Amino acid sequence: MSMLKATHIKYSRGRGLLFTMIWLGLAALVWLLIERVQHPNTLEQIGQQKVVSLKRGPDGHYSAEALINGERVRVLVDTGATGVAISQHVANRLGLVSHEAINTHTANGTAVSYLVRLKTVQLGGVVAHDVAATISPGLEGDALLGMSFLGRMDVRLHRGVMTISDGETK
Repeated sequence: MSMLKATHIKYSRGRGLLFTMIWLGLAALVWLLIERVQHPNTLEQIGQQKVVSLKRGPDGHYSAEALINGERVRVLVDTGATGVAISQHVANRLGLVSHEAINTHTANGTAVSYLVRLKTVQLGGVVAHDVAATISPGLEGDALLGMSFLGRMDVRLHRGVMTISDGETK
Protein backbone atom coordinates (compact mmCIF):
# COMPACT_ATOMS: atom_id res chain seq x y z
CA MET A 1 0.00 0.00 0.00
CA SER A 2 1.39 3.37 -0.90
CA MET A 3 2.14 5.98 1.75
CA LEU A 4 -0.40 8.33 0.17
CA LYS A 5 -3.18 5.72 0.34
CA ALA A 6 -2.37 4.81 3.98
CA THR A 7 -2.44 8.49 4.96
CA HIS A 8 -5.78 8.92 3.16
CA ILE A 9 -7.30 5.95 5.07
CA LYS A 10 -6.10 7.32 8.44
CA TYR A 11 -7.41 10.77 7.52
CA SER A 12 -10.80 9.34 6.45
CA ARG A 13 -11.18 7.33 9.68
CA GLY A 14 -10.23 10.30 11.83
CA ARG A 15 -12.54 12.57 9.92
CA GLY A 16 -15.41 10.05 10.16
CA LEU A 17 -14.88 9.74 13.90
CA LEU A 18 -14.85 13.52 14.26
CA PHE A 19 -18.14 13.88 12.34
CA THR A 20 -19.70 11.07 14.39
CA MET A 21 -18.70 12.80 17.65
CA ILE A 22 -20.08 16.13 16.40
CA TRP A 23 -23.42 14.53 15.45
CA LEU A 24 -23.66 12.71 18.79
CA GLY A 25 -22.93 15.96 20.63
CA LEU A 26 -25.59 17.82 18.65
CA ALA A 27 -28.13 15.05 19.25
CA ALA A 28 -27.42 15.15 23.00
CA LEU A 29 -27.80 18.94 23.04
CA VAL A 30 -31.14 18.79 21.19
CA TRP A 31 -32.38 16.07 23.57
CA LEU A 32 -31.42 18.17 26.62
CA LEU A 33 -33.17 21.25 25.21
CA ILE A 34 -36.35 19.29 24.44
CA GLU A 35 -36.28 17.70 27.91
CA ARG A 36 -35.84 21.15 29.50
CA VAL A 37 -38.86 22.54 27.62
CA GLN A 38 -41.11 19.54 28.32
CA HIS A 39 -40.10 19.25 32.00
CA PRO A 40 -39.12 22.74 33.21
CA ASN A 41 -39.39 21.85 36.91
CA THR A 42 -36.91 19.51 38.61
CA LEU A 43 -35.86 19.05 42.22
CA GLU A 44 -32.46 20.58 41.51
CA GLN A 45 -34.11 23.75 40.20
CA ILE A 46 -36.67 23.94 42.97
CA GLY A 47 -34.11 23.60 45.75
CA GLN A 48 -35.05 23.35 49.40
CA GLN A 49 -37.10 26.51 49.77
CA LYS A 50 -40.39 26.64 51.68
CA VAL A 51 -41.94 28.07 48.50
CA VAL A 52 -41.99 26.20 45.19
CA SER A 53 -42.71 27.88 41.86
CA LEU A 54 -43.64 25.64 38.94
CA LYS A 55 -43.81 26.85 35.35
CA ARG A 56 -46.68 25.58 33.22
CA GLY A 57 -45.37 23.14 30.63
CA PRO A 58 -46.02 23.36 26.89
CA ASP A 59 -48.89 20.88 27.34
CA GLY A 60 -50.61 23.32 29.74
CA HIS A 61 -49.93 21.18 32.82
CA TYR A 62 -47.71 21.63 35.85
CA SER A 63 -45.29 18.78 36.43
CA ALA A 64 -42.21 18.30 38.57
CA GLU A 65 -40.12 15.77 40.38
CA ALA A 66 -41.20 15.06 43.94
CA LEU A 67 -39.99 12.77 46.67
CA ILE A 68 -42.58 10.25 47.79
CA ASN A 69 -41.41 8.26 50.80
CA GLY A 70 -37.90 9.45 49.91
CA GLU A 71 -37.99 8.23 46.28
CA ARG A 72 -37.94 10.49 43.21
CA VAL A 73 -41.21 10.39 41.29
CA ARG A 74 -42.38 12.54 38.38
CA VAL A 75 -45.72 14.06 39.35
CA LEU A 76 -48.44 15.95 37.53
CA VAL A 77 -49.66 18.65 39.93
CA ASP A 78 -53.45 18.62 39.58
CA THR A 79 -55.67 20.93 41.64
CA GLY A 80 -58.68 19.13 40.16
CA ALA A 81 -57.67 15.76 41.60
CA THR A 82 -59.14 14.84 44.98
CA GLY A 83 -56.03 13.08 46.19
CA VAL A 84 -52.60 11.80 45.39
CA ALA A 85 -52.80 8.93 42.89
CA ILE A 86 -49.85 6.66 42.21
CA SER A 87 -49.45 4.30 39.26
CA GLN A 88 -49.01 0.59 39.90
CA HIS A 89 -45.39 0.55 38.71
CA VAL A 90 -44.44 3.40 41.08
CA ALA A 91 -46.33 1.71 43.94
CA ASN A 92 -44.32 -1.45 43.30
CA ARG A 93 -41.07 0.54 43.32
CA LEU A 94 -42.07 2.21 46.61
CA GLY A 95 -43.14 -1.10 48.16
CA LEU A 96 -46.73 0.10 48.67
CA VAL A 97 -49.39 -2.57 49.13
CA SER A 98 -53.10 -2.20 49.78
CA HIS A 99 -56.00 -4.60 49.82
CA GLU A 100 -58.64 -1.92 50.43
CA ALA A 101 -60.27 -1.34 47.04
CA ILE A 102 -62.48 1.66 46.27
CA ASN A 103 -64.20 3.01 43.18
CA THR A 104 -62.75 6.32 42.02
CA HIS A 105 -64.24 8.74 39.54
CA THR A 106 -61.70 10.08 37.06
CA ALA A 107 -61.85 12.17 33.92
CA ASN A 108 -61.85 8.84 32.04
CA GLY A 109 -64.69 7.31 34.05
CA THR A 110 -64.92 5.02 37.07
CA ALA A 111 -61.89 2.94 38.06
CA VAL A 112 -60.84 0.70 40.92
CA SER A 113 -58.06 2.10 43.11
CA TYR A 114 -56.47 0.99 46.38
CA LEU A 115 -56.13 3.14 49.51
CA VAL A 116 -52.68 3.77 51.01
CA ARG A 117 -51.00 6.33 53.29
CA LEU A 118 -47.72 7.94 52.30
CA LYS A 119 -45.18 8.72 55.02
CA THR A 120 -43.94 11.84 53.23
CA VAL A 121 -44.57 13.79 50.06
CA GLN A 122 -41.99 16.48 49.33
CA LEU A 123 -42.01 19.01 46.52
CA GLY A 124 -38.83 21.03 46.82
CA GLY A 125 -38.79 22.21 50.44
CA VAL A 126 -42.55 21.84 50.89
CA VAL A 127 -43.29 18.66 52.86
CA ALA A 128 -46.45 16.89 54.03
CA HIS A 129 -46.54 13.83 56.28
CA ASP A 130 -49.09 11.00 56.44
CA VAL A 131 -50.75 11.81 53.11
CA ALA A 132 -53.80 9.87 51.91
CA ALA A 133 -53.28 8.40 48.44
CA THR A 134 -54.47 5.70 46.09
CA ILE A 135 -52.69 3.16 43.96
CA SER A 136 -54.37 3.56 40.58
CA PRO A 137 -53.39 0.69 38.26
CA GLY A 138 -54.78 2.43 35.15
CA LEU A 139 -53.00 5.73 35.78
CA GLU A 140 -50.89 7.01 32.90
CA GLY A 141 -47.61 8.52 34.04
CA ASP A 142 -46.10 8.11 37.49
CA ALA A 143 -48.35 10.07 39.86
CA LEU A 144 -50.92 12.82 40.28
CA LEU A 145 -50.34 15.25 43.13
CA GLY A 146 -53.86 16.25 44.11
CA MET A 147 -55.69 17.94 46.96
CA SER A 148 -54.79 15.47 49.73
CA PHE A 149 -51.35 17.12 49.43
CA LEU A 150 -52.19 20.52 47.92
CA GLY A 151 -55.08 21.14 50.35
CA ARG A 152 -52.54 21.46 53.16
CA MET A 153 -50.64 24.14 51.26
CA ASP A 154 -51.13 27.68 50.02
CA VAL A 155 -51.46 27.33 46.22
CA ARG A 156 -51.56 30.28 43.84
CA LEU A 157 -51.74 30.47 40.05
CA HIS A 158 -50.54 33.58 38.26
CA ARG A 159 -49.48 34.01 34.62
CA GLY A 160 -48.45 30.43 34.00
CA VAL A 161 -46.69 29.94 37.34
CA MET A 162 -48.05 27.82 40.20
CA THR A 163 -46.64 28.83 43.57
CA ILE A 164 -46.95 26.34 46.42
CA SER A 165 -45.95 27.14 50.00
CA ASP A 166 -46.46 25.36 53.29
CA GLY A 167 -48.73 28.16 54.52
CA GLU A 168 -46.22 29.30 57.14
CA THR A 169 -44.02 31.24 54.70
CA LYS A 170 -44.96 34.90 54.31
